[in-house]
Amino acid sequence: MGFSNYFSEAQKHHQAQNYAEAESLYRCAVDEEPNHVGAWHHLGLTCAAQDKLSDAASAFQKALNRAPQHVDTLTQLGIVYARQNRLQDAIARFRQAVEIKPDHAKAHNNLGVALTQFGRPEEGTACYREAVRLQPDYAEAHFNLGVSLADRRQHDEAILCYECALHARPDYVDALYNLGLLLVHERRSGEAVILLQHAVRLRPENSEAHNNLSLAYADLGRFEDAVASCDAALRLRPLDAKTHMNRGNALGALGRLDEALASYALAIRLQPDYVNARWNRSLAWLALGNFERGWPEYEWRWQRAEAKTRNFPEPKWDGGPLDGKTILLWSEQGLGDALQFVRYASELKRCGATVWVECPAKMIPLLSRVAGVDRVLPEGAPLPAGFDYQAPLMSLPLFCKTTLADVPAAVPYLSLDPAEVEKWRKELQPSRAFKIGVAWQGNPKHRFDQHRSFSPQWFRTLAMIDGVEIYSLQKGAGTDQLAGVRFPFIELGSRLDESGAFLDTAAVMQGLDLVITCDSALAHLAGALGVPVWVALSHTADWRWLLHREDSLWYPTMRLFRQKKLGDWGPVFEHMREEIKLLRKPTSGIQLEVAPGELLDKLTILQIKSERIADPEKLRNVRSELAVVDETRDRCIGNVAGLPDLVGELKGVNERLWDIENRIRQCEQAQDFSDAFVALARSVYQTNDRRAEIKKQINTLLGAAFREEKDYRG
Repeated sequence: MGFSNYFSEAQKHHQAQNYAEAESLYRCAVDEEPNHVGAWHHLGLTCAAQDKLSDAASAFQKALNRAPQHVDTLTQLGIVYARQNRLQDAIARFRQAVEIKPDHAKAHNNLGVALTQFGRPEEGTACYREAVRLQPDYAEAHFNLGVSLADRRQHDEAILCYECALHARPDYVDALYNLGLLLVHERRSGEAVILLQHAVRLRPENSEAHNNLSLAYADLGRFEDAVASCDAALRLRPLDAKTHMNRGNALGALGRLDEALASYALAIRLQPDYVNARWNRSLAWLALGNFERGWPEYEWRWQRAEAKTRNFPEPKWDGGPLDGKTILLWSEQGLGDALQFVRYASELKRCGATVWVECPAKMIPLLSRVAGVDRVLPEGAPLPAGFDYQAPLMSLPLFCKTTLADVPAAVPYLSLDPAEVEKWRKELQPSRAFKIGVAWQGNPKHRFDQHRSFSPQWFRTLAMIDGVEIYSLQKGAGTDQLAGVRFPFIELGSRLDESGAFLDTAAVMQGLDLVITCDSALAHLAGALGVPVWVALSHTADWRWLLHREDSLWYPTMRLFRQKKLGDWGPVFEHMREEIKLLRKPTSGIQLEVAPGELLDKLTILQIKSERIADPEKLRNVRSELAVVDETRDRCIGNVAGLPDLVGELKGVNERLWDIENRIRQCEQAQDFSDAFVALARSVYQTNDRRAEIKKQINTLLGAAFREEKDYRG
């Protein structure tokens, strides 16, 4: 046939991807003309296309023996070496190519790939930049640069690189789904869905594109679509652990937790050390109230990339004896989490421990007033010596063996400076309205913030209730939305908490009739204070609120108002409106004039009940009555010097009476009628005498027509 025929026929077969036939013909060609560089080069390409890498390297080397500065051959040999994982040899060939021809964009790009694989990503990035400078329409180089920048979390520039790759090659599927996934991370999931749907259309057999599309759907709250995309991905790759986990996440958001757990189990069976699958499974178990399985699994969070781990020389507490020991509790997650779980300080105190807490410096003034806390230390400062154990706050339920039946829920466990409380109470007290403090925006960085936060406009339906006043407690993120509010409200957020996180907010809450908030740190603050608080919950509510409940195991004074449909806040606020109208509804009971001492006595008793009763139905009744009595106090009794001290003492007396009665009942149950029982019985009338004296002083102070009188004769 001769060299020319062999060579031209080989090229035709190569273009038709008949590589074996092409290889045979190229070998005939080099037999005819052993010094023909192009024939050896094309033979190498054909062998590489068949993954015959050693033969390809040999052919390319023979071409270079005849033409050492043949840049395309140097580049192709470097690619073969990289495929053989001979990265240093590959880097050497690519460097030769760019030295010979500095404007060879492909050589720069391939050098960047090899350097990145060799663990020198910054040099690799510089090579990609040079490649796209030399050839602005070089799609692969733009893509590689995007990957390198995304790996270094330079997301804005990475997005531009992927967009350039797609401009050069609109059907570049890898760029489509990489860009789509990055847009999901940047909370631009609407755009991501369009790109990923296109990627799926172009390459329906690409399971990764289906999986990334599921993430975009989930971020938009389209969880049914997310499940369907995961199912499509799993039909292509049934053993992909990541997709099984993503499917579990979408099912969990739909409230189908048993199905979610099945998906997590499959993911973990395929990859037993799959950290995120185990962590997400823990959240599902906790949401179901299966604390016995949930708390141990929750410890997998420490292996997540974003975990805030700490190294201490002191051992981690494992639930062992603490009598006479000092333990350091440290804050690991958000402010709301710290407020919720610092309650365990009291539990550890009862075990005989001295309790230290480390937290962000701005939280110190507040957490210093938590029951059971002996010392609060600023996060980031050197720790003093003298503690025996340490424990992260959110591991305490595990170490304390908390179950659904014994959640430590005694409130308030957070106290305030009485002077600060009184200062705000005086400012708020002139208003006779039903005062509601509101917040609508949580931390925008929270992964589900777009679902849990809402517009302040939703409070309009509450503000329009006759006799209701709305007080904004929102600070920071979300306050810009107030500019568009068109109903009466009193803005307090800008005046609050200059001396420490939540300090003023907490004091204000004590002077309000009700707090209504999204799922944020303010919900935990109000709950820890034991004030009435309503939380508006998304359909995809956090695990700590469990499923379908209207009360909170963690906070007895809290009510939960849940969406029936994701994103539909209307019914939530309409339900709140009806409940507030019930609270505001005048009592139909007997109307009787009473002395102010009797009214304030009744008020303190109801306050104590609202703090100590856990049964949701009983608590609802107590809160309704408390609202009426509180409103009557505001309307009928003004600010009088000395009155707050007397009322505070009256409440303390009634708290002692509550405790005495409990102890008497315990003695009776145990059939213990010893001297201690007699002393308790005598303390009832002694304490009641003091109670009557305080009420008499209140009546005298206020110039009441009625007086508290007692007269016992032997």
